[in-house]
Amino acid sequence: MNCDINVTPFDILKAYRFLKDKVLETPLERSEPLSRLAGGNVFLKLENLQVCRSFKIRGALNIMFNLPHELRRKGVVTCSSGNHAQGVAIAARELGIKSVIVVPQDCPETKKEAIKMFGGEWVDLVEHGHGYDEAYVEAERISKEEGLPFIPPGEHKLVMAGAGTIGYEVMKENPEVDAMLIPAGSGGLMLGIATIVKAMSPRVKIYGVQSEASPPWYYSWQAGRLVDVEYKPSLSEGTWGSIKRCMLEFARDKVDGFILVSEEDIRDAIAFSVKKLHILVEGAGALGIAAVLSGKFDVKGGNVVLIVSGGNIEGEVLKRIL
Repeated sequence: MNCDINVTPFDILKAYRFLKDKVLETPLERSEPLSRLAGGNVFLKLENLQVCRSFKIRGALNIMFNLPHELRRKGVVTCSSGNHAQGVAIAARELGIKSVIVVPQDCPETKKEAIKMFGGEWVDLVEHGHGYDEAYVEAERISKEEGLPFIPPGEHKLVMAGAGTIGYEVMKENPEVDAMLIPAGSGGLMLGIATIVKAMSPRVKIYGVQSEASPPWYYSWQAGRLVDVEYKPSLSEGTWGSIKRCMLEFARDKVDGFILVSEEDIRDAIAFSVKKLHILVEGAGALGIAAVLSGKFDVKGGNVVLIVSGGNIEGEVLKRIL
């Protein structure tokens, strides 16, 4: 797929104007338990309370609304580990666009059921491959063979612009932010937010957070080029998978570093969120909390925002953690 990722602050402001009456402006809440533990002011941007319990609806609506009418009539195809698929499903129904959604065979049942519920007759759900990368290849094949526009989970400026509206909301509400910790998967969420935040306040530090089980950003960033890494099963399936060279290059002047957390850190963060914060988060959504709880990010008395990207967690997974 082409790498059309050069999102601008103007793109994000335009997306904000379009989305403001279509999605929730989710709460930005100071967490007293985390703030006390970390020795600073820790704020949570609660996208786990968003429509479909994930930030993904922002990018999906923005890119699909901006499709030319002739492409809308043809329908679209996408690939996702679950949350982006739900966003596309809602956008498909709202905009009346037929959508083929490819998910990995190991996609959680709750997410598959939600895709069908949100999209109804507008969605054709296809299960293919083990993990996101294999499902992505199948979605590419369908796009090429059937001539359907591909709706990427993150690597497109309109998707990134939708995600970037989160950063605009944060800075509008709390311009004294010192740092943001953002789950890093494909990079669309992280780079969309970084684009608008750095434009509004260049001093704000942007950090991507990954699991040790899927660390391509962390090691590629250190090497200054894409490097091969070992992938293992992760609670953070929403950030699992490889990254594109163009995204790495685009991140160079927008991101200040990356943090790795362990699977144990993620489990502890999910449990802490339920027991102490009284919120439900999925693995990817817990990454920033994991970085602070584990001490792998030092708040240093500052004002830190953790992007809680989603709350779609399997009941059985949550039961095992608790």
